[in-house]
Amino acid sequence: MWRRRKRSQRCSVSPLTLCDLCAIALPADETVCAHVPDSSAAHPTHDWLDGLRLLTACGEPHLERLREEYRQRPFVQEELWAAKIEQVLTGCPPTLTLVQLACRTGLHEPEIRRAVAWHNQRRQEARKEQPET
Repeated sequence: MWRRRKRSQRCSVSPLTLCDLCAIALPADETVCAHVPDSSAAHPTHDWLDGLRLLTACGEPHLERLREEYRQRPFVQEELWAAKIEQVLTGCPPTLTLVQLACRTGLHEPEIRRAVAWHNQRRQEARKEQPET
């Protein structure tokens, strides 16, 4: 009586991932990955990954070149705190008080103040480097 419809078969396409060095697109299972220390990286959901950046490369030679770039970059604690604050301020309703910001970031007041000072100093330096028009 009733006939069942045949389910349409879906093509199984593996998602593509880009190499962080050369930007070639490869299936995710053909890439190599590694975490490296990076004070500008704040993970959106896992605090234990804050300060670690996941690198993706098309092969070991490119992964090693990326690792070397990050080895030469200094790890600045205030930069990590600033990244956490920026993440909270852009992803949530506005924070009105220092106490609310501390609760949302997991940072203490002195850390927040140091992060804000670091961020302001960087912005000031960037303004000095820009040519006047």
